[in-house]
Amino acid sequence: MNLANKITLLRIILVPVFMIFLLVRVIPHGEVWAATVFIFAAITDSLDGYVARKNKDVTRLGKLIDPLADKLLITAAMISLVALGTLSPWVAFLIIGREFAVTGLRLIAAVEGVMISANNWGKAKTIAQIVMIVAIILEMALKSGIYPSAGWLQWLIDFYPASLIASASLLAAVVLTVYSGFYYFYQNKHLIKLR
Repeated sequence: MNLANKITLLRIILVPVFMIFLLVRVIPHGEVWAATVFIFAAITDSLDGYVARKNKDVTRLGKLIDPLADKLLITAAMISLVALGTLSPWVAFLIIGREFAVTGLRLIAAVEGVMISANNWGKAKTIAQIVMIVAIILEMALKSGIYPSAGWLQWLIDFYPASLIASASLLAAVVLTVYSGFYYFYQNKHLIKLR
């Protein structure tokens, strides 16, 4: 197994670690740890591709597990946030449903011998979803009230518009998710044969 695939595998291993920090409510500063693990896992998504291209070592295994790791991370975060009551089930359904739909389209394309690569809208959607998840987790952390009420940290907490950033990033993620999904289908409508 090459280095890029090991990095991707690390991302998959980090998914339950992230969920433990987020969902086990007795862990001190669990939300902050969860956000940290999530950000690190999200960074490995770019890192594994960079390493594979730099080493000219793109493998079939990598092409299979890289998108799987991405979907596991985002889906785990969505389900966890719904379980905690901080994300609407409808938003989670929309985002996860879009992932299933585009994956289905890619399978249809593969049968036809066509590979659908990620485009800029898909990449923007992924970034928006990552920002949304981190913003919601940080909002949870700040609302928990476990942080000191004096000093520079309190100033930072008071300055950071957690609810505004969480709401704006949620809106951006939903819009980009829907648009990029429609864009994939529009660009590849010739692959869908209605009989």
